[in-house]
This record gives sequence, structure tokens and C-alpha cells, in this order.
Amino acid sequence: MSALAHPDFLAGEGELRALIRAFDWTGTPLGPPGTWCNALRMAVGLVLSSPVPLVLLWGVEGVLLYNDAFAVVAGGRHPCLLGRPALEAWPEMADLNRHVLSTVFAGGTVSFRDEPMVLTRHGAPEHVWMDLDYSPVRDARGHIEGVLAVVRETTARMRGELRLRDSESRLKFTLKAGKLGAWELEVATLTLTASATCKANFGRGPEAPFSYEDLLAAVHPEDLERMRAAVARTLTERVDYDIDYRVVWPDGSVHWVSIQARPIVGPEGQVARLMGASRDITERKQAEEGLRALNETLEARVTERTTERDLMWRLSEDLMVVVRSSPKRDGRIVAANPAWERLLGWTEAELVGTPVQDFLHPDDLAGSTQYVEEVREGRTLRRMDNRYRHKDGRWRWISWSVVESHQSMLMAVGRDVTEEREAREALTAAESALRQSQKMEAVGQLTGGIAHDFNNLLQGIVGSLGLLQKRLRQGRTSELERFVTGAMNSAHRAAALTHRLLAFSRLQPLDPKPVKVNPLVVSMEDLLRRTLGEQMRLELALADGLWLTKCDPNQLETALLNLVINARDAMPRGGMLTVETANVSLDAGTAARMRDLAPGQYVSVSVSDTGTGMTPEVLERAFEPFFTTKPLGQGTGLGLSMIYGFARQSEGSVQLYSEPGQGTTVRLYLPRCRNEGVAEDAQAPRGLTDAHTAEVGETVLVVEDEQVIRGLIVEVLRELGYRALEASDGLEGLRLLRGAPRLDLLVTDMGLPGLNGRQLADAGRAARPGLKVLFMTGYAENAAVSSGFLEPGMAMMTKPFAMEALATRIRDIIERG
Repeated sequence: MSALAHPDFLAGEGELRALIRAFDWTGTPLGPPGTWCNALRMAVGLVLSSPVPLVLLWGVEGVLLYNDAFAVVAGGRHPCLLGRPALEAWPEMADLNRHVLSTVFAGGTVSFRDEPMVLTRHGAPEHVWMDLDYSPVRDARGHIEGVLAVVRETTARMRGELRLRDSESRLKFTLKAGKLGAWELEVATLTLTASATCKANFGRGPEAPFSYEDLLAAVHPEDLERMRAAVARTLTERVDYDIDYRVVWPDGSVHWVSIQARPIVGPEGQVARLMGASRDITERKQAEEGLRALNETLEARVTERTTERDLMWRLSEDLMVVVRSSPKRDGRIVAANPAWERLLGWTEAELVGTPVQDFLHPDDLAGSTQYVEEVREGRTLRRMDNRYRHKDGRWRWISWSVVESHQSMLMAVGRDVTEEREAREALTAAESALRQSQKMEAVGQLTGGIAHDFNNLLQGIVGSLGLLQKRLRQGRTSELERFVTGAMNSAHRAAALTHRLLAFSRLQPLDPKPVKVNPLVVSMEDLLRRTLGEQMRLELALADGLWLTKCDPNQLETALLNLVINARDAMPRGGMLTVETANVSLDAGTAARMRDLAPGQYVSVSVSDTGTGMTPEVLERAFEPFFTTKPLGQGTGLGLSMIYGFARQSEGSVQLYSEPGQGTTVRLYLPRCRNEGVAEDAQAPRGLTDAHTAEVGETVLVVEDEQVIRGLIVEVLRELGYRALEASDGLEGLRLLRGAPRLDLLVTDMGLPGLNGRQLADAGRAARPGLKVLFMTGYAENAAVSSGFLEPGMAMMTKPFAMEALATRIRDIIERG
């Protein structure tokens, strides 16, 4: 399929959209995109539109499709993954993908948190950690056609946690060791460091040399293999070991030594060191030999442990159950502890003899059955989460650990994790709210300055209209044009200020388009100066002949505002802030030394301050979400991470330069756009001309509850030759709409009392199919959703607007739809 002839769902910008359009799909199970089913089209559209790394595994072979965000995660494996079956595209993940496909196509879901894995993404294996969530994609009939994967790489955080655990482990182990002998072994070089007490346990003096070879030589020959096996298990399975063995001192005497060891995992995921403690337990071992003759003591211990197990069964807060796995693996419950009644309402009498499947959620049955089979075959040690029915009909999430006994019984322990899962889902929603709060935080910074500016503009409007009224009463008409011009200029400036504030605060998807950066920066100058205050100076250093770039202009404005606010906060005693633009060409060598940048031509936008600067530690974490050095309540920590995300989604990047006491420079690199004729500068509204006039008989219905606005619009329409009908609410508008013999266009406000604008339009189209509609709104939220809100033949304008602009839009809609 060529890039010029593609289905609508592949239209738009982005690397993956272009790759999918250009890819030869005829040799794949999917076939050409023009033949793809609706479920696949919708799924691909969702994946490509998401800023979150998403992967689609389509069909039983799991043919891979993904978005630009996942291409970053895939690294050097991109773009070779596109269009290939999952099992062959990424061999080291074949077992995991095989499990995912079988589980999800059986109706289940699969989730991993901080899952360790070894991936080859840049030519060499690397240890990484991932959060992975897999869920089914169904067609209109409910049949499962594919798998949607949400991928979040957590490698940086996990490596930080491993380093922290290393430090904590050292401290705890040292405190626990106390007067015991302490030792440490570097695994790579087998270099042993031992304390004086440790050396004494092996019969050596405090100053005597003691290597790892000396330690092995001292171990009793009958215990050497057991000791080596314990060390090997610790290195491979990363578990602590606690072992007692005999050592032979240089004088030939035999002593018992207790050795405890703990593995310390390095940044690459391998055991780097063993830390341990040693103790001479010869006297204890001699005493134990005498106690072995005391059978009464042993029997007492057995009885005690049996009592403890019974007590744990009865008092445990977790669910415990024994299930029969044969004959025919019917899964009938043999025993259940009292926690079932406390957590799920079922008594043991109600449970025993009933198949455990009767209490399991139908959607979890297939995945749970497969998990039990893996347990029986010894292929898994993982936990399994599924839903069990409470006696009152509710469903509770239970996380199970299952083992099979030698008596063909399954023994399981389950923990109620319902609240944990609900909290996790709530956190996901909270993250979205926090990102919007970052915008609102910036808006809050502007409130005082905007109120001041807006009052000045209102004064210009009210003052000019007052003098205009006075001159009319006096009959002095020669100066009227000057007062009208003053009021109009103030009104236009107030409208621009309102639109800019709404643009900062509204929810919206990225809408990339060719942008002239210099005019955008100049248009923000007053706003930025008001943000900085009087103690700080603002300098604009804008390059001549600056190239076009392609990005979302509203997001670029938000990014600049956030950077200026950060710079202001870094200069509590005042200083200089510079906004600079430049054309930049990066060759391969230069790009390789920079973060996430490919060679090419870019427009750079830099914000520099003379503030406190950042330490290397802060600089390293500056782009992490929720990281902030501001006091509690003065920042969300999302500013720089959102700016970085905006730059990456625009196919650019952000570079950060800072030193303590020397200030900070944040430089955005946005790719050059060569569509020189596309971007347009803002122009003042032109007057009404013959091009705006109506054709004979053309009728427009205006529905607006504000009388002044409605009157102005109707007056202009009638001057232009339209037959203008007017209504003050939705119900009156619907009556006129149904009764008019001809109606070419409905112009309606969105926020009408009673029947709102959209409801009126829908009712109007039911009566007059194909009716053209122009919505008017003063709310940013409505403008933000207009791309998904509007149907063919509908358009939207945001108030305030010039009457000339309205007339132009009406003419355009009537003539072209």
C-alpha cells in the first residue's frame, strides 16, 4: 500500500503512522490495511494516538503494531519489529509472549510489576525492568481478536532501589552482626576481606593473611561440597544462606563454624558481592549431640509444631484451602480455614465438597486453570490473582500462592488484595489529574498580573465608550472615530488575553502544526514580564530568518510559561532571564553526544536564568515525574517532565545545562518544518465586503440567550441580506427550526438554558437531515473536544470573535459545508 492511498485511520503525523502506511502488509496474516476489520482499525487508531507506549499483538500469531512512544522503548529493535509475529520478532521474550497470547485469548489478563528481564535493544544484552499490562481486544460480537499491551519501563527506578537496598543491607547486616566475625567476598575477583574475629573462627591470628583459597582449604573435606553448593545457590538464586560446617585449624583440631551470607546484587542484575558473618559454634554442636538421645524432647517439639500449625490455620487472616486434584482433577474443596467466612462469608461446611470453580469469576477461569497446570508441572513459582465471589454477590480480588502435595492435593494460601487493586486504579486517575494541575499551577501564578491587566483594558473600553456617549449628546461627532478605535483596541487585547489564559488551562490533545516561533514568543512578552515581576529583567534574543517548526503551539506556550516560572523561582533576589531562538544543524557526531536527538535541522528555544543553578544530583533527576526541590505545596514536580514529553512527542528533545551558582539554561530542540507557506501570522479582522453577502432567500436561525450578542449577530446578518430568525432558548429555537420553510444554517450557543446547543442541533438534524450547524462557545473545554465532538457539516467558534470573522465563517459553511 502506498503512502498516498491509505485508510483514514492511518492519516496524520508521526513516524509509526508513516511506517505503517508504507509497509507491505500483503505478505502478513493481516493483509492490506484497506481490508482490515473495524476492530483492528479502531485498535490501531487508539494505539497510534496514545502518548503512552502501547503495543498491539493481533491474531493468534500476535502480529506486532505499535506507536511512537513504544519505538523509544524498543530502541535498536525498531523498526524491525513492525508487522512480525511476536514469537519470532523478539526471541528472548518468546516464552512470555506465548504465555500472554494463550492467557488473553482464553479471556484472561496478564500483569507484571517491575518484571526483570534481559533484552537486547542496542546490540548487547541489558538488564531491564518493566511494568506490563496485557488485556484482550474484542470485536463487535465480543470475540477476542488481539492483545493490547501497556508498557512502562521502570529500569531507572529499580536500579536506584537496588543501590538503596545495598546500602540498607550493609547497615542492617553490620548492626545484626555485632560481635560476630564479619567478612565480605567480591565475586568477580574472589577477593575475601575478613575481620579479626572471623579469622579467629578459622584458627588464624588477627594479622595473618586469609584469602578465599585459605578458607576453602580450612573446610573439612566431608563438608566442602555442601559448602560449595550453598554458595552456588546463593549466586544463582540470590537467596541468603545459613550453614554450619566443620573447619580444621592449623593445629589439626576440628571446630564447628556457623556462616551466614547475603548476596548483594549489582546494577547489572548479577550478584556482585557476598556479605556475611561467622561464629564459632563448637560448644553448641557438642551440646546438641547429647540432646539427640532425648526422644522425649523431640516428640514434644513435634507436638508443639503441630499445635502451631493448627493455631495458624484457625487464626490466619489469609484464606487457606486444600483442594483435591484427582481423580479427574475435579477441584473439590477438602478443607478451608475460618478466614473464608471472615473475608467471603462462606463457612467450611458450605465449602467442603464444592468445586472451587463455583466461586471463581467466569472471566478468570481459563487463566486460573492454566496457572494450576503450571503448578502441577513445576513450571511456576509466581502468584496468581483472580476474583472470588462473596456470599453477598460481590467479587473480591485474591492473590494466591499454590503448591501440590504428594497426596494429589493442592494447598493454597490467598491474600485479599481488592483494596490494593482499587488504590492502584485510583492512582492512575490521580496521575492524569496531577498533570492537569501542573497547568493550573502555572495559571495560578498569573492571576494577580492578569487581573491588573484586565482591569486596565476594561478601563480603556469603559472610558472610551463613556466619552463617545458624551460627545454624541453634545453633537460633537468629529472625534468619534478615535474613541471607537480605542475601545475596539482594548476589547481585542482583552480577548487575546482571555484566549491565552484558556489555552494554558484547557485539556487538549497535541495538535501539531507549522509554527513561527518568533511571533509566538513576542506575543507572550507582556505575559512573561508580568510573571517575572519588577525585580527581574527579561531579554528576548530572537534569531533572524528563523525556520518554521512543527509542534502544538499551545503546548509550546505552556512549556515557555513553565520554564519562565521555574527561572523566576530560582532567582529569589532578582536577575536576568533570556529567551533565545536559533537555527541549529546537528551532525551525527554532535547528536550522539546529546540526549535523545537524531542528526538533522532543528529550531532551538532556550530559557536561561542567572539563578541558583542545580547540583549534579538534582540535574540528573530533573526530568523525573514528581521530582521537585520546591517546598511542599509549591510545585507538583511535573513541569520539566511534561516539557520533555511534549518535546519527544514533537520529535525533538530537551537539553539541560546548569551549575550551582551559575544559573540554568533549558534548551528545547524542535524539528525544522519545510512547509514554508503553511504557517500564517495573526491579522487584524478585515471589514465586511460583498464577499460576505447572502444569496437570495438564504435563511439563518440564531439561538443565543444573551440578548445583546443575539441582537448584534442578527443585525449583521440582516445587513448582509440574510433572512435572520432569532430565539432566546433551545425550545423556542426548535419550534422555529421545525416551522421554517427554508433553513440554510443553525447558529447556536452551546450553553443554552434547558435544551443545550448540542441537543438542539441533534433534534434539528432529526427534523432536517444534513442541517449545517455553527456552535458558539466561551468555554475552553468545549473547544478542546471539538475534534471529536463535531460531525460533518458542523463547526465551532470560540467567543469573543469579530463580526467580520463570524460573517466569513457563516459564508464558508453555507457554501462548502
